[in-house]
Amino acid sequence: MKANLTLTMTLRLLGEIVLSMLLSMLTYAALVLVANALGNNIGFLTGIARLFVDVMGFSVFSLLVLVFCAVVYFVLLQWRRFRYFAELSEAIAHIADGNFDHKAPVRQRNEIGDLASSTNRLVEQLKTSMDEERRAEQTKNELITNVSHDLRTPLTSIIGYLGLIEQDRYRDEVELRHYVQIAYDKSNRLNLLINDLFEYTRMRHDTTTLRAVSFNLTELLGELLAQYRLQLEQAGMTSAFHSSEPGLSVNGDPNKIVRVFENLLSNAMAYGREGKRIEVRVWREGRWAAAEVANYGEPIPEVDLPHLFDRFYRADKSRTAHNGGSGLGLAIAKSIVEKHGGTISVSSDEAVTAFRVLLPLAALENGGYWPSSPVRGPE
Repeated sequence: MKANLTLTMTLRLLGEIVLSMLLSMLTYAALVLVANALGNNIGFLTGIARLFVDVMGFSVFSLLVLVFCAVVYFVLLQWRRFRYFAELSEAIAHIADGNFDHKAPVRQRNEIGDLASSTNRLVEQLKTSMDEERRAEQTKNELITNVSHDLRTPLTSIIGYLGLIEQDRYRDEVELRHYVQIAYDKSNRLNLLINDLFEYTRMRHDTTTLRAVSFNLTELLGELLAQYRLQLEQAGMTSAFHSSEPGLSVNGDPNKIVRVFENLLSNAMAYGREGKRIEVRVWREGRWAAAEVANYGEPIPEVDLPHLFDRFYRADKSRTAHNGGSGLGLAIAKSIVEKHGGTISVSSDEAVTAFRVLLPLAALENGGYWPSSPVRGPE
């Protein structure tokens, strides 16, 4: 590309030199014709012209006129470019002072115009990089603020109750055990938050290795829901499992996929308790394995739906640290699903709130895909 640009500039310069010489020759010829015409009509001009030719020589006079005219025409041909170059230099100097919203004018289709276009692209990329850096810095500050707040809340309680115990400020053993239980619960929450934070950081920075194998997603979710039966009963909820694909196989890390649906089930239990039931559905959708966790509690406000997978985001701002999660569960779930080449989404209305996960189907050794019944959506 550099060689092509150099060749183009050289050819353009040579063309302008040749054009200047041709114009100068035409101008000289025109001057000669005009001089002859005037000399024939005005006698004293003829004498002056002959005297000048005798002194300077006709060839020297011709050469001087040709060179002068060529220089004049070359300057005139370059004048528009020189003026544009000066304007471009002024614009670049203005941008260099930090005015990144200013653009270099693109007015000519030549190398200077290309330089202006490249300068504008460079400024746009620089501005985008600076904006991304500012957003990253803001995100980091928000992360530190949120982590500090969420860590400080249970830690303050732990220190407070352990301080009461250390100072023997309790009435009897029952109150002592109550203080110990609170400190233990807060310690568990603190441990959960730290683990979630480490997991989220590893997933975001590609430091987690996925041990991908082919596994049956239908069986995995059926077993997981069975494991949650006792917790659901304690929460006063029932569960149901629906599947149109008993042998739906996907490639991935089963432990990570379990983590995704554990987060979704825990989220459904925490926020959909008023609906009294949770339903899990599995079906095939083209070359995707689809799974859905639905609850029938209060709907999620529409304004909150786009932010549910953001870290430390809670749709219900009134939830305290006691009944709310770490705020990282859905963000972790999204990171895991995306690393498996899938997608996760949520929909919510007055009837149902549903989290849907799509994962690529496992391919067979012969290049095909697992057999299935006709494609079906949620029942």
